[in-house]
Amino acid sequence: MKVSTLITAAAVAAAALIGLAGNASAQATRTWVSGVGDDVNPCSRTAPCKTFAGAISKTATNGIINCLDPAGFGAVTITKSITLSCEYTMGSILASGTTGIIINGADIDVVLRGIDIDGSGTTPGINGIRFLQGSSLIVEKGVFRDFNGASPNGAGIMVNATSGNLKLVVRDSVFTNNGATTSGAGIDISPTGSTSVTVSVEGSLFTDNRVGIRAIGTGTTGTIQLSVTDSEISNSTSHGLVVQADPGSSKVMVTGSQIVSNGDTGIRASGANTIVRVGSSVISGNLVGLNAINGANIRSYGNNQLNGNGTDGAFGGTIALQ
Repeated sequence: MKVSTLITAAAVAAAALIGLAGNASAQATRTWVSGVGDDVNPCSRTAPCKTFAGAISKTATNGIINCLDPAGFGAVTITKSITLSCEYTMGSILASGTTGIIINGADIDVVLRGIDIDGSGTTPGINGIRFLQGSSLIVEKGVFRDFNGASPNGAGIMVNATSGNLKLVVRDSVFTNNGATTSGAGIDISPTGSTSVTVSVEGSLFTDNRVGIRAIGTGTTGTIQLSVTDSEISNSTSHGLVVQADPGSSKVMVTGSQIVSNGDTGIRASGANTIVRVGSSVISGNLVGLNAINGANIRSYGNNQLNGNGTDGAFGGTIALQ
């Protein structure tokens, strides 16, 4: 082989390696956004981007986007596993007329910390978060307010996937003034197809929404499992907690929580495949405390406070403490 041929081959190989290195370095595992940033920047700490959408394309799968300061960082669609971390600065998204965050990627895991998503404006926000596809979503220290989009929207968080098994965890978050006249909720779980959803709500406040939490399994053959722990659902214009299933099943556990002062029913359950278990909780000040219809069952661990409602209703049975 001629020397010139060897040199040419070596040059081509070197160029390929440089190209691979360039592609690998194009996405960092940790990036930053700032109110004074610019999306033409590399999203480094000293040269941050301005929006989540600008930063996400420069952040590797399973990477982290940090907020350097409190600012509005714009709506974003997430299609890969990633963390948006703003818990020490409270990053925000103003989502008038749109959805703040759309999660739509096969088997992805997303974490959102310290984000205030606001739907107020001339045109009502559609949903704070729409969880369409993925494996898991963890929300911590979030605020979801003023999402009043028309039916079937108007939710702080909407879970309406058409397939798969999804997991949603919400901790230490606030949902307020979500929902329109006839639809919407703080959290709306309404999967379709064969989707199953597991939802855990811990230490959170739902107040002044149309419905606090809505779990509707009528569109899926899968299962909805919901636990509400150490939380408050209050001052809803309609129901506090609504659970409905058939053909799917809905299994709900409420513990250490207050469901109070809602304009209609505190806990409303419907469908033969629906069971709600309640322990160490207060259900008071609602128009109706409990309402189980169409074969649903709301059961007590015998340590609740069910009184002070316009009509208290009654538990469908007692579960022995063990």
